[in-house]
Amino acid sequence: MIQKYYEKYKDIIPYGIFGVLTTLVNIGAYWVLAHLLHYTTMPATILAWIAAVLFAYVTNRKWVFHSKASSSREIATEIVSFFACRLATGVVDWLCMFVFVDMLHFNDVLIKAAANVLVIILNYIASKLFIFRS
Repeated sequence: MIQKYYEKYKDIIPYGIFGVLTTLVNIGAYWVLAHLLHYTTMPATILAWIAAVLFAYVTNRKWVFHSKASSSREIATEIVSFFACRLATGVVDWLCMFVFVDMLHFNDVLIKAAANVLVIILNYIASKLFIFRS
């Protein structure tokens, strides 16, 4: 029975683990940039996003979706697709931060965490359907 569930959710389990770690990279980098280095909201959000996307690509490629891409062309296509999809969901993150933090003055770290939940779901769908498909 455990084997059956493992086979059914073998991508979701590591994606969840690395999704949490990617979120920690994103929120941690944002907090350091915004609260220790005193960057304003948007530069801190964008730089944290870049760090998180780089971390996510490496972990998703190797440990989540077990990419078989091996030629330079295949890997380049995969990277471009990954970053394009992450850019699209990055806009969701940036809009959430702009609207809820800069305009409505909600707590920046709480909004960053909430936005990341939505982004993780969208990223999984994009990765599964478009980037690392078999």
